[in-house]
Amino acid sequence: MTGPSVSDLDLDFAHVPETDQAFENALAKARDGDRLTVDDGVELLTTGTDVDGIDPVRKERVLEAADRRRADVVGDEVTFVANLNNNVTTACNVGCLFCNFKDTAHQFETSYQEEHAGFTKTPEESRKIVDDALDLGIYEVCSVSGLHPAFALNEEHHEMLRNAVAEGNKDVNYKPPADYTTDPGTYVEQMEAMSIDGVHLHSMTPEEAYHAKRGTDWPYESVYRELKQAGLASAPGTAAEILVDEVRDVICPGKIRTDDWVDAMEGAMAAGLDTTATIMYGHVENEMHRVKHLKVVRDLQDRTGGITEFVPLSFVHQNTPLYEHGVVDGGASDAEDELMIAVARLFLDNVDHIQSSWVKYGNAKGLKLLNCGADDFMGTILSEEITKRAGGQYGEYRTFDEYVDMISAIGRPAVERSTDYRQRRRIDPDDGPHGPTLGPRADGSPMLGAGHRRHGGSGGNDDGGQAPADD
Repeated sequence: MTGPSVSDLDLDFAHVPETDQAFENALAKARDGDRLTVDDGVELLTTGTDVDGIDPVRKERVLEAADRRRADVVGDEVTFVANLNNNVTTACNVGCLFCNFKDTAHQFETSYQEEHAGFTKTPEESRKIVDDALDLGIYEVCSVSGLHPAFALNEEHHEMLRNAVAEGNKDVNYKPPADYTTDPGTYVEQMEAMSIDGVHLHSMTPEEAYHAKRGTDWPYESVYRELKQAGLASAPGTAAEILVDEVRDVICPGKIRTDDWVDAMEGAMAAGLDTTATIMYGHVENEMHRVKHLKVVRDLQDRTGGITEFVPLSFVHQNTPLYEHGVVDGGASDAEDELMIAVARLFLDNVDHIQSSWVKYGNAKGLKLLNCGADDFMGTILSEEITKRAGGQYGEYRTFDEYVDMISAIGRPAVERSTDYRQRRRIDPDDGPHGPTLGPRADGSPMLGAGHRRHGGSGGNDDGGQAPADD
């Protein structure tokens, strides 16, 4: 499946950032802790629809209110995890215009003779990567992958897809593993391979879950229950981009709709899995779309209570089709990033944790956003191929010592946490060098010492980046 041509893109949106609310009224509600409406959120995100552009004085008032709310809700601690990104495959045919991670699946077929930069890993390769990283002390594996046509939930699913193709159904996006140079195995086999020695496996976006049930009438809950049985511990609420369908029609028309995303998230939580939720902003959408997205997430959390954190992801534009074809000329501004974090904190009154992504924002701005309402600073990320391919410039790895130094520099306590936030260890900055302690093989030693190398890169390669079927 491919996206629309540039000439087909319609940016004449029905939803525009106009309200009958006043900025001062919205700010007063935010300061008092009242639940905000969509119009309130738009006023705060725009610093008032009565003025053009972002008013710097009003902006600081919004950031101050969000920082106070953060202190009231979660205190001053800044948390992070010891984690590894192990993305199984870049093969994908969805054609999202914001993404430069995927490689057209045809390139992976045995008949294709030219070189390409993509990769697919077998379950055995995934297991080896995770096993090696466990020796370094990690305790979370995040895995988000392209929608490889040979990827199926299990062998029963393979059989159903084969039959559908034999009956002439061309809409299931399936070819048998034998057509490809590398067999990715099944989703169940990959989950079993990566979930070793008690590591926390964070995987299966709503888009991947849809792919794992395509051509069937299986409910999302049953898919996630089988994956949980195979070792899945929590699910990333990525593939969200902007949860307003008129925006999805432009940037990712081949992906699931807003209602499908919500259904998948509810299925994951019904199966007993924690989830995260994301937004990928700063492209073609406007402030009304962003706040409507927040409302979808808040309503979902009201019903389920299973979202552990919200992750704003600023669009990295440099190598993406949206930028290369002139649909956008850049991403969000610094002020927009600050306000996105702040309004997320103020609007999502039922989600405790808001993440600042150093992969998206860099160290300096990432730290600044911790004073705009965020309280989590991602993880070590032993590989981060997704944002790098889109043009990200902030690296793929942070040590515990770097974390402690950065967080201490803004006067906040650094805290190692588990994926679900239920285990936490405050780190003494004077008691270094620092390393993880919560991993099944962690002993507090620094993760990478002399003679070590990063694991999980391409050839084998973030609630966080712009992923194939993700954000």
